[in-house]
Amino acid sequence: MKAVIFDMDGVLIDSEPLWKIAEVKGFGKVGLDLTQTDCEETVGLRIDEVVKMWYKKAKWEGPTCEAVTIDIVHILMEEINKNGVALPGVVETLDKCKAAGLKIGLATSSFHAIIETVLEKLDIGHYFDVVQSAEFEKWGKPHPGVFLTTAEQLNVDPLECLVIEDSLNGVIAGKAARMKVIAVPELSHAPNKKLILADQIIDSLTDFNLEDARKLFDA
Repeated sequence: MKAVIFDMDGVLIDSEPLWKIAEVKGFGKVGLDLTQTDCEETVGLRIDEVVKMWYKKAKWEGPTCEAVTIDIVHILMEEINKNGVALPGVVETLDKCKAAGLKIGLATSSFHAIIETVLEKLDIGHYFDVVQSAEFEKWGKPHPGVFLTTAEQLNVDPLECLVIEDSLNGVIAGKAARMKVIAVPELSHAPNKKLILADQIIDSLTDFNLEDARKLFDA
C-alpha cells in the first residue's frame, strides 16, 4: 500500500444531509418534490448527472439542466459554509496516513468549487498530494475514471492504492479501478447489503487501522 484515496462527501464531511437540503430546494424550484429516499438513491453520482436523470423522468419547463445544477451547487456551498463539519476520525486518519509516509489523494464526484469550499471549511487541504474531481472525467462514479486519474497523478499503481468510500457507487468505482476499498457507510442511510463488495467495512474513520488496511494487500 503506497497511497490512500479518500472520497469526500460522507467520508470527510457530513455533507449528505446538506446535499439533500440543496437538492430538495433546487428541484423544488422546478416543481419536482424529492423525498429523502429519492436523494439517497443518487448518492455518489455527479450532480449534473443527477439533474439530467431527473429531467428525463419529469421534464420541467423553464430552467435548463445546467442552470438547475448551478443553483443546487450554490445552495450546497452555502449550507457547507454554515453547517459543514468533519466526520469523526477524519483528522486523526489523515495524520496517520501522513506519518506513515503514504501519498494521500482526494477523488470525489463533487465539482471543484465544492471541493475548495469543503477543504477550506475543514482546514484539511494541506494533507492532500492530489485533489481530483469527476467533474473533469468523461463519466462519474461508478466509472473508475476519477480514481485512476488520481492514482496516475500520485504516480502510484492502482494495485497499490486504498480507497475509502461511503457509497455503493464509490465502492464499485474503486473496485473497478482494481484498488482495495474500505467502506464507511453513512449512518443515516439504511444499511446497503451490496457494500459487501468492499474489502472491509468499518463504522467510522475512528475505527481505521493502518495495519489492518495493509493486510488487505496481502490477500
